[in-house]
Amino acid sequence: MAFEGLTGRLQDAFSALRKKGKVTEQDVRDVMREVRLALLEADVNYKVVRDFVRTVRDKAIGEEVLNSLSAGQQVVKIVNDEMTKLMGGEQEKIIFSERPPTVYMMIGLQGAGKTTTAGKLANYLRKHENKKPLLVAADIYRPAAIDQLQTIGKELEMPVFSMGDQVSPVEIAKRGVQQAKDENRDVVIIDTAGRLHIDEGLMDELSEIKTVVDPDEVFLVVDAMTGQDAVNVAQSFNEKLEISSVILTKLDGDTRGGAALSIRAVTEKPIKFTGTGEKLDALEPFYPERMANRILGMGDILTLIERAQQEVDEDRAREMAEKMKENTYDLNDFIEQMDQVRNMGPLEDLIKMIPGMNNVPGLDQMQVDPKDLDHMKAIVLSMTPDERQDPDVLSQKRRKRISNGSARPLVEVNRLIKQFKESKKMMSKVSKGNMSGMEGLLGNGPKGKMSKLAMKTMTRKANKNKKKIKKKKK
Repeated sequence: MAFEGLTGRLQDAFSALRKKGKVTEQDVRDVMREVRLALLEADVNYKVVRDFVRTVRDKAIGEEVLNSLSAGQQVVKIVNDEMTKLMGGEQEKIIFSERPPTVYMMIGLQGAGKTTTAGKLANYLRKHENKKPLLVAADIYRPAAIDQLQTIGKELEMPVFSMGDQVSPVEIAKRGVQQAKDENRDVVIIDTAGRLHIDEGLMDELSEIKTVVDPDEVFLVVDAMTGQDAVNVAQSFNEKLEISSVILTKLDGDTRGGAALSIRAVTEKPIKFTGTGEKLDALEPFYPERMANRILGMGDILTLIERAQQEVDEDRAREMAEKMKENTYDLNDFIEQMDQVRNMGPLEDLIKMIPGMNNVPGLDQMQVDPKDLDHMKAIVLSMTPDERQDPDVLSQKRRKRISNGSARPLVEVNRLIKQFKESKKMMSKVSKGNMSGMEGLLGNGPKGKMSKLAMKTMTRKANKNKKKIKKKKK
């Protein structure tokens, strides 16, 4: 996930400051020196870093802050507020035309993920805005670009307008908008050609398309993994074409995150979406405040809740809660919930959205292998309906049969059944208001030893992962 290196550096810088009752001007200057280095290492634009550090330092050494009882916390709050402001302050909504169809033009360099992002945006608008998009294949230069968009269209069961690769992109874009009008489509998304680098020919063509279709939004698709180069690309495109918004892709990759912190300040154009995976539903609206919270290790509980609301049926959730309370929750429910959680995204990313979890040792290296979840599901699906409803009937003979049926070792079958029974007891307690179940989970109660052991195991796995990464680098 992006920002992990930056988050770690910033948390180290602020940890001592938070604990201090009294903070001096020198303390603030020392911390801001660390913040400056952390931001530069994250590939944030130098001028942006300079202005940001100066603003925070000036506000933090004011009398009200230094003389307060919680000066350390206030300095962190100032950093959070200024970081939010740096990325735009308020979330900016996507623009829709008062007279459909709304026209969106996707531009950017080759390799930024423009075509895939066009599909993701179409999917998002259909799912969250109840729109009927038409995708237009106007990239006639990149081999297989039209085929790629048509494949995406088939996967989404969404129409793609194409005239092949022998017609002018300007004509394709113009005819595509007309097609949307004829078919009563309320959104047109035009996938344009990119280049390996910016050139006059590309800019002239894009400028002509823009003049002909008069788009409501010109989305610049930028690869976050290119760091400072992404900011330079955004600046160049904006000067030549005057973009309206930015979509930042590959924000889930091994990136230092500098682009997200620099683009708004350099171009004065908002980031409206971020791409966080390869799936066609992996596009999220960009919220500056939530992103600042993530960067500073404060979690992102609102995004976590929204993802849960999208994937979980409310009536079914109430049924499940009642089952937990009555202690009738079974392995069928367990499988259903596991699938819902998987649909929300990688488990390690979801855990990091919970405030405070970034401070858990080893969590930054935690990786949940999707195959482990598949193995658990295979074990449960190898049980009979009666066994899933009542795991207490699972004798050793039955467990061996399940082990053979799922092609998993007997020890994994036993472990799953044991974990399910313990989690069922804990959920029953918590649903009735008895928080001792949670205390045990966190390591302070009677089951604390188990969770401490789990934490040790997780940390040991994290250390192994670090060693593997070091070996690969060598």
